[in-house]
Amino acid sequence: MNTGTGAVAQNHAYPLRTPVLAMRFGSVQVQLATARSDRVTAAEVEFARELAKEALAFAQGVERMFRGRPHKKGAAA
Repeated sequence: MNTGTGAVAQNHAYPLRTPVLAMRFGSVQVQLATARSDRVTAAEVEFARELAKEALAFAQGVERMFRGRPHKKGAAA
């Protein structure tokens, strides 16, 4: 999926259920949620942390390219 103009990523927090991460790419929409809306497993916490880590690395790479800087050797891909 390309992030072009109009792509959106939003976290939806709810008081009585687990959060939902929604991403829209034109007519395509993806939603990430836990398996159950009333509890969270250790595996889901681990996945959420890995997702955040990789999203940060993606953002840093995009920012470097936007500013015309080369990829740093040894930096996460």
